[in-house]
Amino acid sequence: MSDFLVAIILGITEGITEFLPISSTGHLIILNEFLSFTGKFAIMFDVVIQLGAILSVVVYFRKKLFPFFYKRSKEEKLQVWNLWFKAVAGVLPALAIGYVTADFMEEHLFKPEVVAFSLIIWGVFLIIVERKVHNIKINSVHELTYRLAILIGFIQCLAIIPGTSRSAATIIGAMLLGASRSVAAEFSFFLAIPTMVAASGYSFLKHGVYMTAHQSLVLALGFVVSFVVALAVIAFFMNYIRKHDFKLFGYYRIILGIFVLVYFCIIIK
Repeated sequence: MSDFLVAIILGITEGITEFLPISSTGHLIILNEFLSFTGKFAIMFDVVIQLGAILSVVVYFRKKLFPFFYKRSKEEKLQVWNLWFKAVAGVLPALAIGYVTADFMEEHLFKPEVVAFSLIIWGVFLIIVERKVHNIKINSVHELTYRLAILIGFIQCLAIIPGTSRSAATIIGAMLLGASRSVAAEFSFFLAIPTMVAASGYSFLKHGVYMTAHQSLVLALGFVVSFVVALAVIAFFMNYIRKHDFKLFGYYRIILGIFVLVYFCIIIK
């Protein structure tokens, strides 16, 4: 299969799954096995195209994220800056833990079996959380304190295990801490910006220095495709959670996890 076709398939997959609580990294690892797209470049590719999806957040929420491009009062500008500072504060735990564990994770846990178990476990947990009666105390991202932002950041660290889902971990964590479903999803998107900028930069510096011109074009194509698809998915997802809960994604995770276990652990072996 052409590398460019692989880039398109993976870019579409990343764009669809990045913001849904179903693990974009897990889906990419599984697809990489099916498409025989493996090695150091594939690992770097999977991380960097996530940044393409994350940039769609900047475009979609530009009115909330840019303090100077729109007419704002001094107080409104301060709110925007505080939101950025909270996102940066929330990413610090992931930067520290991710830096220490990155090599171990890539070598030992980027496997379909690990992804399958994570999909199932967090799928069950997502359903349990949604069945719980929530005491909603936070109805705007601006109501999140720095303490809560950092706590959500620590919970995000669970997503270092592939198949967990960064968005699932942060959304579940924020909801358990009293945020509404829409606030949890929105802050998860904002928190993803510094997280994926740091992760992509680290991965690119580690693996991208030795890219060929062909690999650069493949990476650029996957990056653009993931950005375009993710932009559409964000609009869908924000509308979806206004009317529905996350249980459907929990069931999907369980079904996919079982399929992956059966395929990779029984059929292939």
